[in-house]
Amino acid sequence: MDERKEMLKRRTKAFAGAVVRFYISLDKSREEIRILGKQLLRSGTSVAANYREAARSRSDAEFISKIDQCAQEADESQLWLDLLQEECGISAASAIPVWKEADELISIFVTMSKNVKKRLDVDH
Repeated sequence: MDERKEMLKRRTKAFAGAVVRFYISLDKSREEIRILGKQLLRSGTSVAANYREAARSRSDAEFISKIDQCAQEADESQLWLDLLQEECGISAASAIPVWKEADELISIFVTMSKNVKKRLDVDH
């Protein structure tokens, strides 16, 4: 695996860890926080799992599918973070670092997908 893939593998795993730590910090005595927090936990950890699958993809089509899924899961994570802040009163200070990393990962994944699609268009 090349250095960039390995770096992104570590970065997506670190993002999953940040999501887990954020979830642990939530006041789960409130039903709405517990529900939204679990949704965030699922989508945030899924980013790393899907990236690992993308890194092992057997075709460009499979890679694009998995990398697009990574972007979707990171975007979904931002939704849960927004709802936790706006509807449940979770402090922005605690959510912003995770939200920003999700945003950066989305940009990376979208760029990766576009680059492969562009390469495929050139090849045909």
